[in-house]
Amino acid sequence: MGDTVARAMWERFEPVHQLVYFAPEVREAADGLGMRGYWMGYFALRAAPLGPAPAAVVTSCFHVFHPDRVARALPDAWGHASPQEVLRARERAVDAAMTALYGADVVASPEVAEAADLAWRAACAADTAGRVLGAANQALPRPTQPHVRLWQAVTTLREHRGDGHFAVLVARRLGPVAAMALKSAAGETDAEFQRSARQWDADAWRAAEKELAERGWLDGAGRLTAAGTAAHERIEADTDAAAAAPWTALGPDATARLAHLLEPLARTVLDSGIVPAANPVGLTDGTWGSPG
Repeated sequence: MGDTVARAMWERFEPVHQLVYFAPEVREAADGLGMRGYWMGYFALRAAPLGPAPAAVVTSCFHVFHPDRVARALPDAWGHASPQEVLRARERAVDAAMTALYGADVVASPEVAEAADLAWRAACAADTAGRVLGAANQALPRPTQPHVRLWQAVTTLREHRGDGHFAVLVARRLGPVAAMALKSAAGETDAEFQRSARQWDADAWRAAEKELAERGWLDGAGRLTAAGTAAHERIEADTDAAAAAPWTALGPDATARLAHLLEPLARTVLDSGIVPAANPVGLTDGTWGSPG
């Protein structure tokens, strides 16, 4: 199972995971818990598997957010609802969001149940040593509803991959802002969207671009140099390699079957317009560009 398989699988499961950030049913669930604004809901829903974690821990795990962005939400969110209550609300919201988007017949279909079981096997096989968010999600109980189980499995796989990506960035001494600036220069996402969503100021962004230029990775116009392109490609290749274990464990035939089952679900998300074009992870309509 090559690294390209890990990339191809991410392209197919990431859109399904992304529903938790953009589906209106999820925002309604967060509001119903008493969360104040989008970001408090975001941090509570994503961090709940960690337990009542303080802002410093979540900032470390999420890597790219300014500490002030996180501190405005946590630990205050846990005063509105416990992590256990948030997790229950998250499951209900994912159920509602997937049913609304895909339709009751699809979420109850044997294909979704098959995808859920395959994805759950892959998620259980994920190696979580040193991967806090991946481990926290992997430790959650198996949801009864197949479509919710599918979402939780791909979320575990997504956070497992993210944990590995952050380790790659740390090993290359790339801080949060420099990592985002490099991603933006590679054309994967919008720089201003990245900066403002993660609440870094313009000075921090300019300092990160200066750092990348001093490494020889950006030219005077802020574009990737040949060295910058090579560095970006190495980072992505190492991220893919670090995310390969679940697919090696699942095996080529089962992985190919899961990819086939995920494709229409991912395409429905992308075609719906729920996920904005400038989303921070670089998820675009050009997905499935990787072989595998």
